[in-house]
Amino acid sequence: MNLHQFRFVQEAARRGLNLTEAAKALHTSQPGVSKAIIELEEELGIDIFTRHGKRLKRITEPGQHVLESIAIIMREVGNLKRIGEQYSAQDTGTLSIATTHTQARYVLPPPVARLREQYPKVNISLHQGSPDQVARMVIEETAEIGIATESLANYPELVTLPCYEWQHVLVLPAAHPLTKKERLTLEDIAAEPLITYHPSYTGRTRVDAAFAQRQLTPRVVLEAIDSDVIKTYVRLGLGIGIVAEMAVSGDKDTDLVTRPLGQLLGQNVARIALKRGAYLRDFVYHFASLLSDRLDKDLILKAMTGHVADYEL
Repeated sequence: MNLHQFRFVQEAARRGLNLTEAAKALHTSQPGVSKAIIELEEELGIDIFTRHGKRLKRITEPGQHVLESIAIIMREVGNLKRIGEQYSAQDTGTLSIATTHTQARYVLPPPVARLREQYPKVNISLHQGSPDQVARMVIEETAEIGIATESLANYPELVTLPCYEWQHVLVLPAAHPLTKKERLTLEDIAAEPLITYHPSYTGRTRVDAAFAQRQLTPRVVLEAIDSDVIKTYVRLGLGIGIVAEMAVSGDKDTDLVTRPLGQLLGQNVARIALKRGAYLRDFVYHFASLLSDRLDKDLILKAMTGHVADYEL
């Protein structure tokens, strides 16, 4: 048995048992993937997958155990590579970050710039996606660290830690009647056409939950993943907007007015995610500390071994 066989089995499972897609992802041929999997099954004396003709249909019970073992082996192979990189070339390499558009656009520029100042030989690779895609990128080791508000805590393969709190804000045209109201209510907002985030992004679940708790159904006329897009359509008069506070921090726009919504929608928590059991280079720990002064190396090391809970931060 060899690492190529392990990669092929793992990728076949990741790609929904589609060997053609697995072969594309691994830059090889579909017959080569199929042959390697069969050879591993023959060596182990078990079927990892059940088949219908040449198609894989499902993962067998022993196959589930094989995949768990392969995941551990491949994780440790990745750790060995990172250990070699850490000690053969100190303070050099690439930090891969998976995150959402909001984090990449409004939160990460200062800490990324500071990391580059302190580690000038470290390059940054930003991967943007939905919160679930961020989680998958960390699990699959496309990225070493993930940053998002939604979903990250739902994956047992990840260690997640709270990074910072933030609230939503209401964005209104300067001439809108609600700008004159001293205390806004959810009923006020629900009565207006609303422009806000796609359901899986930037704390949207908290927004929906707040309205549902009051038995209100806001009329969402446009959804987007980009805060600047939401503000653009507010300017065009399509409705009022709900965006993350970091998307308007420092704005000098005079045509838009903002109102904090923390008292109505509650606080959101942005989290960092790291793959459980992964070996992290020093500049990864340092970058985490730049995101939040609560996230020092000792605390992250404890969390990676299961000894830290949120209340300790």
